[in-house]
Amino acid sequence: MNARLQGIAVLGATGSIGLSTLDVVQRHPDRYRAVALTANRDVEGLLELCRRHRPEWAVMVDAQAAERLQRALRDAALDTEVLAGAEALCRVVGLAQVDTVMSAIVGAAGLLPTLEAARCGKRILLANKEALVMSGGLFMRQVVAGGATLLPVDSEHNALFQSMPADYLPGAGRPDGVTRVLLTASGGPFRTTAPEQMSKLSPEQACAHPNWEMGRKISVDSATMMNKGLEVIEACWLFALPQEDVQVIIHPQSVVHSMVQYHDGSVLAQLGNPDMRTPIAHCLAWPRRVDAGVEPLDIFAVGRLDFEAPDPQRFPCLRLAQEAWHAGGTAPAILNAANEVAVQAFLDRQLAFTGIPAIIESTLEKLSPGAADSVERILEDDVRARACALDLVGTPSGRRVML
Repeated sequence: MNARLQGIAVLGATGSIGLSTLDVVQRHPDRYRAVALTANRDVEGLLELCRRHRPEWAVMVDAQAAERLQRALRDAALDTEVLAGAEALCRVVGLAQVDTVMSAIVGAAGLLPTLEAARCGKRILLANKEALVMSGGLFMRQVVAGGATLLPVDSEHNALFQSMPADYLPGAGRPDGVTRVLLTASGGPFRTTAPEQMSKLSPEQACAHPNWEMGRKISVDSATMMNKGLEVIEACWLFALPQEDVQVIIHPQSVVHSMVQYHDGSVLAQLGNPDMRTPIAHCLAWPRRVDAGVEPLDIFAVGRLDFEAPDPQRFPCLRLAQEAWHAGGTAPAILNAANEVAVQAFLDRQLAFTGIPAIIESTLEKLSPGAADSVERILEDDVRARACALDLVGTPSGRRVML
C-alpha cells in the first residue's frame, strides 16, 4: 500500500457516521484508503460500499449476512475478503494496514473492538460514546498503555477538543487553564411539546430531528436528552473533569457546537453548520485540516443564537445519567444497557415515550453497580441490566404504567 495513504477501518460503515466518513475519505484519495468496512446485517448497503471503495476486508457481524455478502462479492468479481462474527471486528482493527479506526457502531456492541483499537495503538476516531460511558477508566488507561491517539468525533466533544489548548490531547489530564466546558444540545424535536402530550409521541415524531440527520436510536436519545447525559459522562472521561464543571445548555440552532471557559474569562466556541463531516474531517486530518464537503456557515442567515437551561422535568434522562456517573462503577453501563432496551421497545411500539426514563430508573433502582475494573465485569452488568429492563418492559404491570 502507498505509504502516503492513511489506512482506515470503519466500524459501522453503513450507518450515518460511517457513510459520512467514507464521503470524506473519497474526497481525498491521495490521503486515505478504506482498508476494512463493517456492518451488522445490511448486506446491500455494505456490498455497495465495497463496490465503491474496494476494501481488502469486510465484516458482517451476522453470519448468514456474511455468507450472502460473500456470494454477492464473488458475483461482482470483487476480491474483498469477508469475515463473520463480533470477534472479527477486533481482528480487523488490529491489521497492520489499518492506521485509523472510526468507531461508529451504535451502542455497547462497539466496546470490545474500540478497546482492541486502543490496545493496538491506533488513531481512534470515537463516535461510539457508549464504549467510553461503559468502561471510562479502563478505556482511558488502555489508550495510554497502548500508545493510541484518541480523537472525539461527537460534534460536541469535537468542538470542545477544537477549543482546548493547541497541544492538548484527550487522556492527558485536565486541560491547562480550563474552568468548565459547556455542552450544547438542540433540545430535540420535543423541546416545546406540552408535557401532557409526551406519552402520546410516536417513533416517527421522535426520529424527526429538526437539525441533524441521524440513525433512529441516536435520534430517540436526542429526543429524551439521554444522548446529552451520556455525553456529560464522556466529557468527564475525555477531559478529566468533575461533573460539576460540565454544563449542558440548550441551543436550538445547533450552530455553536460547544464552548470552553478559561481562567482568564475567555470562552472559546466552535461554530459550523450541523454536518457530521466537519468533525470527521477534523479528526481524520488532525492536526491539519482538509475539505469536508460542508457548506460554509452563513452567520447572517442564522440571524440569532439562543441559549436556555434544560428543563429537568421534561428531560429526566439527563438527571438519570448524572446520578449514574455519581454512583460510579458499572452504574453507567447499567444506565446505557437499560436505555438501549427501552429505546428499542419504544421504536417497536411496545413502550410509550415517557416509559423510556421509567424503565431506566427502575433498572438502576433494582441493580447494584459493581466495580468497573474489568471488561468481563462490565459486560456481566450490561447483560444483567438488559435482562432486568426487558423484564420491566414485558410485565403486564409495566405495560399498564408505561404504555
